[in-house]
Amino acid sequence: MRSSKARRSVIPEFSESDPGVVVTADDKPSIVFAHGLWADGSCFGRVIGELQAEGYEAISSGYGLESLDGDVAATIRALGRVTSPSVLVGHSYGGSVITVAGTDDRVAGLVFIAALAPEVGETSKTQLSNFPIADVCSDVEIADGRIWMFPEGVESFAGDLSAQDKAVVWATHRAPAADVLEADVRTAAWKTKPSWYIVAEEDRCIQPDLQRFFAARMGATTYEVESSHMVMLSHPEFVIDVIRQAAQALQVSPAGASVVA
Repeated sequence: MRSSKARRSVIPEFSESDPGVVVTADDKPSIVFAHGLWADGSCFGRVIGELQAEGYEAISSGYGLESLDGDVAATIRALGRVTSPSVLVGHSYGGSVITVAGTDDRVAGLVFIAALAPEVGETSKTQLSNFPIADVCSDVEIADGRIWMFPEGVESFAGDLSAQDKAVVWATHRAPAADVLEADVRTAAWKTKPSWYIVAEEDRCIQPDLQRFFAARMGATTYEVESSHMVMLSHPEFVIDVIRQAAQALQVSPAGASVVA
């Protein structure tokens, strides 16, 4: 790993009543991505290409950031376009999406990238209020029922990218519905399936300590990297390494069981 502060925690053992999804040693799981606010599936472009070159089926679920239910439904549809079982990878609000969609029987494991991970009964923003307000919140406005990011907000969103890349990120950002973070979560896949979490240490959208809270609560295998919120754009190789490790771990251990070295 390229981070000077990468660390790993132990995946907890889950209930033996849940046999989990079996990934055979000979078959690589497919990878399905779920994006966050102010983004679309193309934000994973620097990651998907290399995974495909390594023989993984990898696609990004496309959704409109209109509602959690709608975005979850789109992600579940994406699972039907690849070979099962799958690993779901969620960035930012995409963590809420995979928290719910990950209960699908075709999902073997979850990877969270600087992501939200609500508990049952929480909303995507429940825990945000328990930590300092993120810098990006000063550079957004609600208009026409959407949450728009001002050009200045890209410094909080993707401050470690080049000036040209930041300009493109802002020019192509997708404004979410104003209430997209307010839906209650009714199920949480990370409670029963192996999970991995990447903490972005320089994140100004989701506080790093909140990310650590989510990772610890789910008992995730956890890594840290000196990165802005858009880890997959500024540190794609780091993200690929974590996804690769998750996929390889699942190839020797079914979801719902502790990883066997």
